Amino acid sequence: MSKLQIITKGFFKENPTFVLVLGMCPTIGVTSSAINGMGMGVATMAVLIMSNIVISLIKNLIPAKVRIPAFIVVIASFVTIIEMLMKAYVPALYASLGVFIPLIVVNCIILGRAEAFASKNGVLDSALDGVGIGLGFTMSLTVIGAVREVLGSGSIFGFNFMGDVMPLIFILAPGGFLVLGYVMVLFNKIAKR
Repeated sequence: MSKLQIITKGFFKENPTFVLVLGMCPTIGVTSSAINGMGMGVATMAVLIMSNIVISLIKNLIPAKVRIPAFIVVIASFVTIIEMLMKAYVPALYASLGVFIPLIVVNCIILGRAEAFASKNGVLDSALDGVGIGLGFTMSLTVIGAVREVLGSGSIFGFNFMGDVMPLIFILAPGGFLVLGYVMVLFNKIAKR
């Protein structure tokens, strides 16, 4: 598999949200706005890239019996670093994302990529896999957040252009499920072409 294919498979073929249907908790929980979706996606992508690199480097040193706990320790370390950086440099986004930042540790996308890819491939390929899957996840969350924000509050990235007459349901969890379902159908219809 070429380096470009490793990156691009995260956009369409192995998109974590729309194809693999992984990471649904943050997908519904934080995508009430485009900026929240993008922020969560970038945080997850940073953890994914760094943990893939480290796991790829130490894969031969970890005994098989403690492989998964070791992966979780590596992932938790990077989540803690990202959480501290967000708290220091983007406190408003950190406050908006709340409990979903620490929950990156148990996000099945990251642990799944560590197990399925980083533990079986080299450092560069693992980093590129993290970039591709991370960008696909960020794109998914941003699109869902943008659609929910437009339909629920008449704004995009905080810029209001339709007034305050929009139905609130799209900002709430039921609207998240509706938007996720319709965007997933649209994505899969386009991806099959």
